[in-house]
Amino acid sequence: MHIDITLDALGLLCPLPVLKAQKALKSMAKNQVLSLLANDPAAGIDVPHFCSESGHEFLGQETSDDGTFYFIRHK
Repeated sequence: MHIDITLDALGLLCPLPVLKAQKALKSMAKNQVLSLLANDPAAGIDVPHFCSESGHEFLGQETSDDGTFYFIRHK
């Protein structure tokens, strides 16, 4: 998967990771992919919910040693 922008939201508590993603997505072109790195456990619920509410496509998540990457396609 091609990642166009990666955001680091480590250490931020929800809703801040989602708000950072929302701001970044506003500046992205249609079909570009955002990777959001977060370690707040609530992001696992909040990010997919944000995508379904805002019309963006949630592509999934991948856990790493640092946190979890959430992948969002701008729609």
